[in-house]
Amino acid sequence: MRARRSRAAVVLTGLAALCALTAGCGIRNTSVPVDAGAAPSRVPCDLPADDGGGEGFQGIPVRVYLVCGSRLVPVDRTVQIAEGRTLSDGERVAEKLLDELREKPGASEREAGFSTDVQGSLSVSAGRKSDPAGALRLSRDPADLPANALAQIVCTYAESAAAETDGSVVLGGPDGDPPRAYSCTQQLKTRPDADPELGDVRR
Repeated sequence: MRARRSRAAVVLTGLAALCALTAGCGIRNTSVPVDAGAAPSRVPCDLPADDGGGEGFQGIPVRVYLVCGSRLVPVDRTVQIAEGRTLSDGERVAEKLLDELREKPGASEREAGFSTDVQGSLSVSAGRKSDPAGALRLSRDPADLPANALAQIVCTYAESAAAETDGSVVLGGPDGDPPRAYSCTQQLKTRPDADPELGDVRR
């Protein structure tokens, strides 16, 4: 009798173990992987407001586009200029914005996942007399810039006083080639690393 009870106990224990291995009695096992959704992002791309400021200077709010999570994300910054001065003409605005793009992201920006591909040696100046009004000349041909860098410049300028009335940005290089008009599209913001399309030639 005791032998039968011992065998029964062994059988019940085996069944319990089998139920556990098969993910619960009554639930059919499947070899199809279950999609639990994407893992939580480690790149929030979110920053606290920049209050800027400084004695003898006034803060002018500007917006630049940095790379974060393989896309372009706007970042609000404060440009310091001497009291009584303003950012009015397109060339001066372009210079200040390029300074911001060339500057390496601060600690809080790096922690949030931001970076910039705009090189520190890059500069900008007003267009030549033969260029259309509002054109800007970079120290490198725009087509030779890294894709991310060109996208950052185009989208940053497109939302500033450096843009044309239609929202495009007219950029040329140091050579004699005519400048081209670039637009900041949603596709460019989403895929800044893709080969940028050349803008329309402006004469």
